[in-house]
Amino acid sequence: MDVTDGRVPPDAPVPVQTTNTQHDPKCSHMAQQDLHHQHHQPHQQRTLMENAHASLPGAIQRKSRTNDRSKERPGHADSPTGTREVDTGHYGDDGGGPKGKGSSDKLVVHLIIGFRDICVFTLVLPLGTLFVCFVSAYVFQPEEIHETHCRVYNIIPSISAITGVSPQRYLWRVSIALHIGPRFIIAFVYRNWYRAMVASLNDPGRMSKACRMINIVYWLNLVEISALCGVTYISNKENYPLHEKVFIIFMTTSLSYMLATLKLLKLLQPDGPQTPNEESSLRYKQAFFALSIASTVGLILFFLKHRFLCQDLAFSWFALCEYIVASANMGFHCTTMLDFPTEHFLIAKNAKQYKKQQTSLGWKLD
Repeated sequence: MDVTDGRVPPDAPVPVQTTNTQHDPKCSHMAQQDLHHQHHQPHQQRTLMENAHASLPGAIQRKSRTNDRSKERPGHADSPTGTREVDTGHYGDDGGGPKGKGSSDKLVVHLIIGFRDICVFTLVLPLGTLFVCFVSAYVFQPEEIHETHCRVYNIIPSISAITGVSPQRYLWRVSIALHIGPRFIIAFVYRNWYRAMVASLNDPGRMSKACRMINIVYWLNLVEISALCGVTYISNKENYPLHEKVFIIFMTTSLSYMLATLKLLKLLQPDGPQTPNEESSLRYKQAFFALSIASTVGLILFFLKHRFLCQDLAFSWFALCEYIVASANMGFHCTTMLDFPTEHFLIAKNAKQYKKQQTSLGWKLD
């Protein structure tokens, strides 16, 4: 061998790293071409080229980008934003990657919202919209909102009056439409929460009563929400008889729901509230229910005085009681923030393994 020129004789054996290409004829053909090319390439020149290629800045940069991309993946342990994908290890036995496309069992979170934020939204939206409708209608449309069949002196318009004129009616309808969806979700969550509390009871008789009461509370809540939609979209100026009947249904189901909820909590918590949040929630529920009862009595009394006696300011007192009833109803439902202070609303993919029978959203009456 001539060592002065640094060349390898053509007939010298060159060690070649073999690869398993048994299952891919195309890969086998490419490997043979690569072997023929390496056989006629000088060994030292190939070594220098490999070293030069390894020392190129571009190669280091490509490697750095690859590592950065691997760190930025949602399921990476060093991700600063927290884990959003959970890999459950659905891989082949040889560790060569996923078994098939779309067969991964990763839990992918698409949306997560604090349940407390949802409750605040359902309170602030209609309350703020009601305030805007009251101020705008009182300032710009006083004659329309104070008009009654008795044509007596009046200073406070009713909720139906300020939300029945245009354009306030459209603003009120949009706000109710936006907050109705979360109201239905809250009703489903409460039903499942009550069912979980039933499991901790030891008395079979109490458990049976609690289960029946849960269904009563659940359906009263759904009817109340539906009646609220009817009162909103059936204006008193468009169809007063139907609007009046739907309003009576709303008031009846609202008070019945509050009373049934208090009875249910007494069944589920025979020893009283166990946490400060539960104690505060129960106390606020009782206060708002008592305020609703007192305001409803005044509402009925002043409505009869206005309807049959046409007394001055009777309708104003009726309207004031109506605002108090609406505020108490919103406050009662707002106690959800105390019942679920740390829970979150989650939309995720591949979450079937976490789904239980008692968390279904079915409409079947048990």
